[in-house]
Amino acid sequence: MSNYKTVFFTLGILQIILGIFMLIPIIAQFFYAEIDSSFFGASIITIIFGTLFFLSNLDHDKKLNLHQAFLLTSLSWLSIAIFGSLPFVFSGIYFSFTNAFFESMSGITTTGSTIIPNLEDMPKGILLWRALLQWLGGIGIIVMAITLMPIMNVGGMQLFKISNNDSSEKILPKSKEIALRLIYIYLALTALCAISYKILGMNIFDSITHSMTTIATGGFSNYNESIGFFNSYSIEISAMIFIILGSLPFIAYIKFLSGNKKIFLSDIQIKAFLKIIVFSIIILSIFLAIKNSDQLNIRSIFFNVISILSGTGYVNAQFDTWGGFPLILFLVLMFIGGCAGSTTCGIKIFRIQILYSFISNQLKKTIYPKGIFVLKYNQNPVDNKFIGSIISFIYMYFVIFFIIAALLSLSGLDFITSISGAATSISNVGPGLGSIIGPNGNFSSLPDFSKWILSLGMILGRLELFAILVLFLPSFWRN
Repeated sequence: MSNYKTVFFTLGILQIILGIFMLIPIIAQFFYAEIDSSFFGASIITIIFGTLFFLSNLDHDKKLNLHQAFLLTSLSWLSIAIFGSLPFVFSGIYFSFTNAFFESMSGITTTGSTIIPNLEDMPKGILLWRALLQWLGGIGIIVMAITLMPIMNVGGMQLFKISNNDSSEKILPKSKEIALRLIYIYLALTALCAISYKILGMNIFDSITHSMTTIATGGFSNYNESIGFFNSYSIEISAMIFIILGSLPFIAYIKFLSGNKKIFLSDIQIKAFLKIIVFSIIILSIFLAIKNSDQLNIRSIFFNVISILSGTGYVNAQFDTWGGFPLILFLVLMFIGGCAGSTTCGIKIFRIQILYSFISNQLKKTIYPKGIFVLKYNQNPVDNKFIGSIISFIYMYFVIFFIIAALLSLSGLDFITSISGAATSISNVGPGLGSIIGPNGNFSSLPDFSKWILSLGMILGRLELFAILVLFLPSFWRN
């Protein structure tokens, strides 16, 4: 186990940080006279375990090789989901461990699916903890997507290396330097979002919790009706703006602050993301105008397209009553997702772009067999290794999607619930489709087996599949 000292040392630090964050909801408990020992007890247990990991691995070599990077990525999310479930388990409300783990995993992976049927009746401490989990998951995946995943060569993410000279031994020092900048940007966006929500009519508690889940594109709300509860144009416009800001590559913010003032206009991934939003809104508006003008609500179309594409999962309308085509369109948007290096999930825009360019080049080679066509992305050539990584990622994405859907159907769920449940878990969106897990539904009535399958789908989707799947290869564990 000495080879893994750096992994367990880092896990210890993460658990101590998580335990400290568990003390924050106690402030809400004091303020709203809901004092109990759930968060204090969960915090003590988490900090003790974290301290044991930390102290027993102090003599680590301060390096993280590729093998250890995969293990750290998987164990960090799994351990945070397990310890993050303790406040739910210890609360006065009955949470089975399955439900508590599902809610915690949904939070830390910024999925937004919930098993709580009556959010309005929940203690403020629980609601704040759900928001904190998503907020932590958001910044965690940004740091990981920009520092660890490119070096791990996960699904073509190596295209986003900060430097071509990156090596696995440089992961920790480089992540410390970049993480500080990302945290400052993340905090600033969260604060601006909270201030805007407060100015536009939310009370201070709702503005704080919703700002955290908005920037994290997580979608946990304090109300069953989600953002629709407020019935406010201005709040929805503010939410859309900050959802988009959370969906952009955070490395673009760093480049902007470093002097590249045109980065948001020149980045082809950002431009494609915005084009997909506009195109989807136009198509959906035309469809609803032709099919049933009574359902044509531009406000709801704008909001739900942005929310679903980004994987946020906020809703302000029952879009599952709009007809069959909108449901198919939303399912497609779930799969596409947002930009790499953001808080969003899904396949990601850059993979769709590269796959399109690859197919286009193959067609050109068929027409012009002697032609030489160089595949480029953002003016940089893309070699066959990257292409293979991206194609295998997309292939496995859909294979796992169908496996999850099949397992959900075996547990007794209907076709729409199984398909949309699989899509929303692996794409980390939140709401599904249909009467059970639809826009204003929840996952509480699902069998425990389904909840564990969905939890697995959430972590697989959040960690880009291969960071988890590689652990099941016997060769991974051989020296």
